[in-house]
Amino acid sequence: MNACIPVPLAESAHAALPSWSFTLNGQAVAVHCAADQRLLTLLREHFMLVGAKPGCEVGRCGACMVWLDGRPANSCLLMAWQLEGRQVTTIEGLSDAPQSAPVVDALAQCGGVQCGYCSAGMCMGLAYLYQQPGMDAPTASALMCGHLCRCTGYGGIQRAIDSLFPASTSAA
Repeated sequence: MNACIPVPLAESAHAALPSWSFTLNGQAVAVHCAADQRLLTLLREHFMLVGAKPGCEVGRCGACMVWLDGRPANSCLLMAWQLEGRQVTTIEGLSDAPQSAPVVDALAQCGGVQCGYCSAGMCMGLAYLYQQPGMDAPTASALMCGHLCRCTGYGGIQRAIDSLFPASTSAA
């Protein structure tokens, strides 16, 4: 297996690269890198946060989902220059947050997790939707269409969505 280990740059090389400051999981951070460095790469190789996974790398699978300023975003499509002054939350930062517990429980109890490759992105997407007032299962399912899973066949994921967003019981 070929591990990717970042090599520290010499001080003179750091001076040649711009610095980008942002908040990562509640902590102020700064990184020296090219403006077009992808957030996904920064997370995995610089910050050693490997919850966001490289999948399609064109924003179609959701495996690299993070929150940018509290909203879902694919980290494979975000460049370093777009992070300046922003807030990034990864699955590692969300793991102890109260809004993630019902989502994690629903996916586990409903058989929505198998290999786990897409799980972080699924949790990020569903946890965001779970916070939205008035969200229902059909809408949540439609909004989760950008999250691909190659293992479950989506039955367990749909059952988790149905349990998280029960049908309204109010009379019309």
